[in-house]
Amino acid sequence: MRVISGKFRGRRLKSLEGNNTRPTTDKVKESIFNMIGPYFDGGNCLDLYSGSGALAIEALSRGMNRVVCVDKHYGAIKVIKENLALVNATDSAVVLKEDADSALQNFSLQQQTFDLVFLDPPYAKQKIEAQLLKMADLNILNDWALVVCEIDKKNVYLPDVISGYQLKRRATYGITEIVIFERVVSR
Repeated sequence: MRVISGKFRGRRLKSLEGNNTRPTTDKVKESIFNMIGPYFDGGNCLDLYSGSGALAIEALSRGMNRVVCVDKHYGAIKVIKENLALVNATDSAVVLKEDADSALQNFSLQQQTFDLVFLDPPYAKQKIEAQLLKMADLNILNDWALVVCEIDKKNVYLPDVISGYQLKRRATYGITEIVIFERVVSR
């Protein structure tokens, strides 16, 4: 696993050991960033099921100002911190050992907002539509924020229409489907 592009390009990242995580492949990661960027002019990024932190680090490498990495597993938190240190980006990141739903509530209480969100939960525990609705209700997304969802296309379907969002793109890579939504602001 490596950083594909940007200021950390080519840096090798550590991955989690064991079968509890499913890291996004470099091919899928590169495709995601080609669809949403590929580069950013600042902004805040949330990686809600961070795993190794690879997506958040790629976002930093491509120009995001700050990332928040959330995972509830101690092993993941350890690897995320190690990977951030490998690319010398610890000052641009916050790492939280917390359940995803609790983290969303806390972001709302702290009035934290994001421009880019990665939702890549374990395939067996996906409740992405509910979390999209919760993020909109909690008002933690900036106007026109992008939410990148990685799902198991065999077991999960995200509809094209979700209240508060506009579908931007769908792409399939084997059993993985990437669905990108944009936060629609109605005034």
